Amino acid sequence: MIAKKRKITKKQIKEDKLVTTYYKTVELFNEYKQQILIGVAALAIILFGIFWYVSSNKEKNREATIAISKVLPLYNSGSYQEAIDGKPGTDIIGLKQIVEDYGGTEQGNYAKIYLANSYYYLGKYDEALKYYEDYSGDNEIFKATAYAGIAACYEAMGKHEDAAEYFEKAANVSQFNAHNPEYILNAAINYLESNEKDKAKELFQVIRKKYKKSFIVREAERYLSILA
Repeated sequence: MIAKKRKITKKQIKEDKLVTTYYKTVELFNEYKQQILIGVAALAIILFGIFWYVSSNKEKNREATIAISKVLPLYNSGSYQEAIDGKPGTDIIGLKQIVEDYGGTEQGNYAKIYLANSYYYLGKYDEALKYYEDYSGDNEIFKATAYAGIAACYEAMGKHEDAAEYFEKAANVSQFNAHNPEYILNAAINYLESNEKDKAKELFQVIRKKYKKSFIVREAERYLSILA
């Protein structure tokens, strides 16, 4: 007697496809198991590396913050060479060492500005310029300060056109920087020194229009009366 054919239901077809897909997946995994495991291991290493970097960077930032807070009283008192070198025999390390140890962190970048300022106040403009140019932090105020520092070094070296350009850069970092009128004024004065009177006049007029309430406007007006 011929057995009666059983009707295959949709459910059975679905289950059969699922089983087939499962075994194909297992077969593929076994075939490419080594490559897959290597890929997973590589991803784990990358994720661990990111986690370690972030954790390490946070710790270094904390250490740099503590070190800067200890040396700042020397800087604020005008003891710039001591601020650069630190105080041997104490836990106060100098700004130069802080930059060497933590220069890749945000706080280490702040230290670069203080170090550059210290060299500038000591008249060591080449050294100051090096650290102003090396600033790579995210803080807009410090970024503007770095540009202004570069400008001030060029001004002291008699490179007035370069100074003017960097004072302008400093003024353009953030519209909310309270020092912008001063930066623009210094840019204008340096353009004047490099005999670029039209550029100077244009910037003096920017101060007159944009910063009417600033005390800097008096200086701008004085220069404009000379240029008239």
